[in-house]
Order: sequence, then C-alpha cells, then structure tokens
Amino acid sequence: MSQVAIIGCKSYEVNEVREAVTRGLGLLGGAERFVKPGQKLLLKPNLLAADPPEKCVTTHPAVFRAVAESFRAAGALLSYGDSPALVNMEAAAKKSGLQAVAKELQLPAADFKSAVEVFHEQGIQNKKFFVAKAVLDNDIVVSLPKLKTHGLEKYTGCVKNQFGCIPGVRKGEYHIKLTNANNFAQMLLDLNSFVKPALYVMDGIQAMEGNGPRGGKVRKMNMLLFSNDPIALDATVCRLINVNPEYVPTVKLGHKAGAGTYLAKEILLVGDDIDNFRQDDFDIDRSELKPFNRKGMVSFMNNWLVPKPYIIAEKCKACGQCISICPTQPKSVNWKGGKKRPPAHNYATCIRCYCCQELCPESAIELKFPLVRRLFVGKSR
Repeated sequence: MSQVAIIGCKSYEVNEVREAVTRGLGLLGGAERFVKPGQKLLLKPNLLAADPPEKCVTTHPAVFRAVAESFRAAGALLSYGDSPALVNMEAAAKKSGLQAVAKELQLPAADFKSAVEVFHEQGIQNKKFFVAKAVLDNDIVVSLPKLKTHGLEKYTGCVKNQFGCIPGVRKGEYHIKLTNANNFAQMLLDLNSFVKPALYVMDGIQAMEGNGPRGGKVRKMNMLLFSNDPIALDATVCRLINVNPEYVPTVKLGHKAGAGTYLAKEILLVGDDIDNFRQDDFDIDRSELKPFNRKGMVSFMNNWLVPKPYIIAEKCKACGQCISICPTQPKSVNWKGGKKRPPAHNYATCIRCYCCQELCPESAIELKFPLVRRLFVGKSR
C-alpha cells in the first residue's frame, strides 16, 4: 500500500509552510526515515526558467526552505540544483528566490553543468543517460516538483521533475529521438528509476493551470503533497483536478512498469480530507492523449488530431527564445520576414515536442487543437 499525505496550507508564509512540511513528513515517518546523519542529500526543485515565484513556474522558496530545514535537522548534508533549458541554474535560482534561501541556509549549489555517462540496466527503454554529476555526488535525492499542466505530457509532477537531471542542451536530444509522448514518458520513467528520489514533496499551494508549464494561470490549490511513490502522488493529483490518471502517460506507464501504483484502492491517503482540495474545473485538457507520429499515413492523420503550437502575434515580442529551444534541424520555428516580426512554424517538420510553448517567456505560444479533433474526437477541459 502506497501512502500519500495531503496537507492543507493556504499561503507561502514561512511559518505556515514550515508547520505543514513538518506535519506531512511526520505522517510518513519523519525526515529521519529517509536520511541518516552525515548522508549527502540533493534537493531537486523545479527551476524551469528564470521567473519570480509569483509566476508559479518554479518551486516556491518557502517550500524549499521548510524541506531543507527539516532534513538538515535530521543530520543530512545538503546541496541543491536543477538544469534549466535556456539559462544557467544560478540565474534561475536567483530570480526564483531559491538562491537567497540557499545562501541564508549555507546550502551549496550542486554540479548540474557536468554530464556523466551512466548505464541503467533496469531501464525499460533507455539504458544509457548523461546525467548531472550532482546526482552521482549525493547519497539521496529529494524531489520538489511543482503542480503544473504540460503540453506534451498533459501534466508535470513527480516523474517529470527529474528531467532537470539531464544537463541543459542534452534535453533537446531526447525530444528529437522520442517524438511520441508515450516514448518520451517511458524515458522519463527510466530516468526517474535511475535517479530514484527517496521522497517527493509537491508544491501545490499555488499551481499552474491552462497553458503550462510556464505560460499558464496561477490557481490556488492550498496544499502540499508528500509520498515516496511518484505514481501514487501524481495519480492523486489527477483525481484532485478531475483528470483520468490513465490519460497521463507517466502515470499509466509507470504503473505498468511497477514504478508505483495509480489504483485508488492501493493508495492510502493520510493527512487532510482529499475532498477539501478537489477542483473539478481546473483548466487542463481532459481528453485521451493522442501521441504524435511522424511516419506515413499515421503522420498525416496525426496532423488532423494532435495539437499544434501557434504564436499569438500580439503577445509575441520577437525575443527568439522559441527558435533557440527548437530541437529540430532545420528549425521548425524560425524568423519569417525579419526579426521584428513574430517567428512562424513549419508544421511539416514540427515534431510536436512543445518546447517552444513550454519556454516562451511571454505566454505567446499556445496549443491549437485541430478542427477535426474538436468536432469528432473531442477536447474536454
């Protein structure tokens, strides 16, 4: 039986968060259950981009602080880090407020720049990775995901958070090789089973709905969630926001692979009543995922079913970040008519990785569901 603790927390006020974290950890056996004195522990927050905490893109510094304090009190030797896609970790940590907390607590930044080749025999699909040296330098990893929507995988949570253990530009290689959302999800699960966080503490005090994981809207959820089973925690969040867990690839495939369970009967919920936190109108695509496939007739049909990224001209500031992050060669989004005008997509080569949508700093790229799908397949939010 997997345990998931749900703890109400209505604000990021430091003492309120500290109390919620202490209570949540206590229900799972305390920080001492997961670390022994003197062990090196890596805190892995979500630092997708250099955005301030009020934008709800990154793990909030109050949550980061409270978890760090709890594990330090248990005798752990702490460091922290992540590998954002477009900026260095220092820039993201500074803008998000995590760097200031780390400096106050004297937590060193771990090495997320150096890539180390590792072999993972237990991997189902991917048996080799280049991971951040920080993962190998530490005895234990504690993952601090942020509750957000995601263009490719529908939802980003516990499992997706470990993609930040792949140093910067190497992330694009996986998008090129694994254009199908299910294959990409299996890679995430293989990576997660290598990194193997001992615990997941999800920041759901404020979540991101709609055009996530960077350009969506802030949604108050008033909760923190704790578990050592990432599939159970992510499945619990799915039920809270009225999404079928089987429609989230990392959840469905993770359950199949034995990485955890999404079955409600196999999950013991502790802490506060789950019904206090249900938000059935949370803005997220609730339809069954239609993975993109680039081959033959399947590709032709996919163009009529799979959402396309599109640029909202009036929001675009022509910064070019979507072009920089596009992993295809030649670029599937590029300048058209000069750099003073919005870029344009070439859907014939676009692999639907949604990297451009994920990292647009102006929320100017959204996913457009084809008319055929809207009419005949449906798109439920």
